[in-house]
Amino acid sequence: MRINRLFPAALAVLVVMSNATAGGFSIQSDDLADGQFLDAQISNGFGCHGGNVSPAISWSGEPDGTKSFLITMYDSDAPTGSGFWHWVVANVPAGVHTLSPGAGSDGRLPKGAMAIRNDTGKTEYLGPCPPEGESHRYVITVAALKVPNLPVDNTATPAVVGFAAHYQELAKATITIRYVR
Repeated sequence: MRINRLFPAALAVLVVMSNATAGGFSIQSDDLADGQFLDAQISNGFGCHGGNVSPAISWSGEPDGTKSFLITMYDSDAPTGSGFWHWVVANVPAGVHTLSPGAGSDGRLPKGAMAIRNDTGKTEYLGPCPPEGESHRYVITVAALKVPNLPVDNTATPAVVGFAAHYQELAKATITIRYVR
């Protein structure tokens, strides 16, 4: 019986710390190495008092034919009925493999990349801030796409961007971080 009680807890740890890869395609972040967001990366809103600075991320091993990348951060646990998009960056050129800390917050995106509105309507990174007492999963994804530009502009919703990217996706890699407030 003790094993049955421990299995869900062990599985939760594996889910939180997982880095998904497709073939050799993977995403890394030294900022998120311990599976936690830094205070600087937490939202400065919704009752949180962080710095709202996007984490540094890098990726490698994308498949042949990759012409651009799509980067997203999504909270499927948000109490909205449809989750919550915190960060969306489209049309990241294929030669780019790193976003520096703060790139999603201070206009330091690579040339050609396009910030898309998050679920607050702003074209910038919004850090995590679940309701008090709740634990949410935040999934950061880099998708390798077979087109240099998605047929959207920065007023598109994250759902429309995801729809457009779905049919152009060659591979994707994710990091999932759990944040408790």
